[in-house]
Amino acid sequence: MSSIEHMLLAASILLLLSVLASKASAKLGVPALLLFLVLGMLAGSDGPGGIYFDNAAWAQSLGVVALALILFSGGLDTEWGSLRHVIWPGLALSTIGVLITALLVGVFAKILLGLSLLEGLLLGSIVSCTDAAAVFSVLRASGVGLKGRARPLLELESGSNDPMAVFLTTGIIGIMTGAGAGPLSLVPMFIQQMAVGAAVGYGIGKLIIVLLNSLRLEVEGLYPVLTLSLVLLTYGGTASLGGNGFLAVYIAGLVMGKGDFIHKRSVMRFHDGLAWLMQIAMFLALGLLVFPSHLLPVAGLGILISLFLILIARPVSVFVSLPFSRFKLNEQIMISWVGLRGAVPIVLATFPLLARLPRAEMLFDLVFFIVLTSILLQGTSIPLLARLLKLEAKPAEKPGYPLELEPTAGLQSDLVSLDVPAHSTVAGRQIVEIGFPKAALIVLVGRGDSFIVAKGGTVIQPGDRLLVLADKQALAESRRILETQPK
Repeated sequence: MSSIEHMLLAASILLLLSVLASKASAKLGVPALLLFLVLGMLAGSDGPGGIYFDNAAWAQSLGVVALALILFSGGLDTEWGSLRHVIWPGLALSTIGVLITALLVGVFAKILLGLSLLEGLLLGSIVSCTDAAAVFSVLRASGVGLKGRARPLLELESGSNDPMAVFLTTGIIGIMTGAGAGPLSLVPMFIQQMAVGAAVGYGIGKLIIVLLNSLRLEVEGLYPVLTLSLVLLTYGGTASLGGNGFLAVYIAGLVMGKGDFIHKRSVMRFHDGLAWLMQIAMFLALGLLVFPSHLLPVAGLGILISLFLILIARPVSVFVSLPFSRFKLNEQIMISWVGLRGAVPIVLATFPLLARLPRAEMLFDLVFFIVLTSILLQGTSIPLLARLLKLEAKPAEKPGYPLELEPTAGLQSDLVSLDVPAHSTVAGRQIVEIGFPKAALIVLVGRGDSFIVAKGGTVIQPGDRLLVLADKQALAESRRILETQPK
């Protein structure tokens, strides 16, 4: 076989094993991302796979593209209503929290490893941010439910703190290599990156909605292609203008998720699948990039730095960033613990390698080990800690139906699932008797695992799920009727 055929064979096997690993992760109680990393390490030159890969530039490029698509998907799938009350605490964690973590870990690494202050701060900056792929994966795919505002805050933080870590890392590397100016010049650069990134992300998010609703593409499958091209345009264009592309794509996803556009469900499904593909590809590539034999010499130091990061630096950054946020003590402890490190620190650790800094390889191995311990220790213990802190909540289940409505231009109604409360006045009555507005049509009645085609004589039972086709006004009136209780 030619080399391309060997590459396709190896890639297909690794992808297949990764999908099976994601299925097994829930039963093993281990985050799927950790299994992806392990698969990459096993497939590498030190493992039975024997694949030699040491191209840090290629891994970095893949990581940047993957992170942009993961952040966009995360923003697209985030409920705006849950974020409104955590925007300021989230921004505080994304900026002040990242800076405090970088400083504390940097000083600790300087003392422990005998590094220069700049080298210590570089390591601290690399591991200063939580990872969107890790947080989204653990909180959304593992069935972990958290009460209150902790979960939306964690998702907002992980989606918006990458820019600060990237800025700190590249800024310190610039100072060390002489390519950048002094530390004070980083302040206006940071303001520029954040302002341009936020403005471009918001503007393009609105533009994408207008384009999707205005264009009349002949093939439905082209709509996801259009959004993909615009996401990449958002990142590349923002970076070209001196802004932060990661922040831009995340805000663009948030804006789109809040808006209404045609083929929204199919576009969201496409980007969800693409985000999973990017997570798998990125973690496999990063696993291939590391040599497991290089991790053993730094294991002891890596454990000390990781424990300092988890038990001291992260909690301090959370408590300092959230003094007036009205988060309770148990919520702040939970937020401190869910400071998962993942692909972002590993991608950032390739920057010193490409800059050919002294001790760059040691820093990369340390970062990789810190990420492994973070996902293993924190990722696997989140459900237990949530129970101990009395923050565990049953994850909201999205009921499946044998049909769905795809919004199109000119359609003002939507297909929505409404639950019938136990003490509702409609319970025990026929559909023809419950007084639903004429603009609301009950299409199906979900009862247990079965579905009933709605007819006028169908009797509504407590706990039923009604699949209702209605516009916003009729939907609000239908909810009011269902929630009415006997006097």
